[in-house]
Amino acid sequence: MSATATPFEGPVPADPHRLGRAGHGHGGGANATGRGGGGPASKKIIVAFGFWIFLLSDIIMFSAIFATYAVLQGEFAGGPTGRQLFDQDNVAIETVSLLLSSFVCGLAMIAAARRNVLWTQIGLLVTGLLGAVFLALEAHEFADMIAQDAGPGRSAFLSSFFALVGCHGLHVTCGLLWLGTMMAQIQALGFRANILRRLMCFSLFWHALDIIWVALFTIVYLMGGGQ
Repeated sequence: MSATATPFEGPVPADPHRLGRAGHGHGGGANATGRGGGGPASKKIIVAFGFWIFLLSDIIMFSAIFATYAVLQGEFAGGPTGRQLFDQDNVAIETVSLLLSSFVCGLAMIAAARRNVLWTQIGLLVTGLLGAVFLALEAHEFADMIAQDAGPGRSAFLSSFFALVGCHGLHVTCGLLWLGTMMAQIQALGFRANILRRLMCFSLFWHALDIIWVALFTIVYLMGGGQ
């Protein structure tokens, strides 16, 4: 019989020298890099994975509200329709503001990766200002609709509209509060590892809100505005 093992002759014995290097002492994974089977993943990977799970759960919640709106969007109960209520120019400015804020947020993350405090803070500040413009326009839209007796209690269509758009606006508000906190932490503590992880999570959150708004803009304002 050949001394060389084949795939059918059973497992090849482990190299004891290799085992000694990997498992000797009180923790074989002490020097693990988080790439493969060398030990636990790095803190950055764990945080990113956990935050992605949060974002997916949030998207599931929005999907349920989108489905509710899709069912109720034609239930006007004799009240105004989307075509009568929506100001497309106002919505266009909202959309440009939010999309541009996401772009500037990406530039701020590039500056943070280069440990440039000044441009990171400028990028985050501009991101926050554009987000505030978006919220102000949305609040103005809601106020105008309520003034026209088109509040959430007027019809099932308006109830689902306020629930969907208002839920997104609430997320943007929370994002702006988070952004302000991050700016204060960067100014006071600099680019510590935990602050960079939080900044990465904020960036993911802000871009996710952009994606949700694109879907909302298409379904509610473009498609619904024609009814």
